Amino acid sequence: HPLKHHLTLTLLALTSLSHFPPASPLTPCRTLCGTTAINYPFSIDDGCGAPQYRSMLNCTGTDLFFMTTSGRYKVQSIDYKKQTMVVYDPAMSTCSILQPHHDFVMTDVESVVIPPSSDTVFALLNCSIDSPVLNRYKNLCFNFSGHSCDELYGGCNAFRVFRSFTNSSPPCCFTGYDTVKYMSMNILDCSHYTSFINVDGLNGIGPADWVYGMKLSYAVPDTGCGRCTRSGGACGYDTETGVMMCLCSTSMNATRECGKKLILD
Repeated sequence: HPLKHHLTLTLLALTSLSHFPPASPLTPCRTLCGTTAINYPFSIDDGCGAPQYRSMLNCTGTDLFFMTTSGRYKVQSIDYKKQTMVVYDPAMSTCSILQPHHDFVMTDVESVVIPPSSDTVFALLNCSIDSPVLNRYKNLCFNFSGHSCDELYGGCNAFRVFRSFTNSSPPCCFTGYDTVKYMSMNILDCSHYTSFINVDGLNGIGPADWVYGMKLSYAVPDTGCGRCTRSGGACGYDTETGVMMCLCSTSMNATRECGKKLILD
């Protein structure tokens, strides 16, 4: 009988649907770029995450980049427990490759909310004897883990060229981020820079085995985001006012948390 056949098909359809896991709330915020998790306070979608970190990250294909006024820096990892992000500047000189001179520049907001951590050291290379860090501001240079300029110039293929001009090692300076923040490479009168991380563990290790890059340190704004995520939402903000919001689906936003009723588009 046609009606009986129709009811049978309907029951079969309902039975098969009951075996699928319940749908989860839809949010407009992507949580992955390649294999890198994108969690609060960061985002790769406007209106997601914390407004202080707006437009800092860009996902291109499967690669995640940290964006500053001086370029795109490849994000190598984000440690959400330690609240650090390791980035690498593809245009930066390292022990194995010498790159053209350029500066590392962060916006005022970036330098406050996600500055390089204290265990990131910048090495200013091939400096003039008139460099301010060798004269008036020589206190900005420090010794770290017993390493020297001679070690960099002698142990790195990329930096040996600096010795060839004078048959001696030109001055260099190991310093922190604040130095390159307030003085450009032209003002510093040094031709190149490099940076490396985890410096506390580099005692007795040669520069060829250092980890080159920058470790950025950030703080998570206390906005009650946990309540939102526990309700199935994603933390975000109004793109015009910057007011924090709980994003529950692509068609509904809540102020603090998502309702129990699932709303689908």
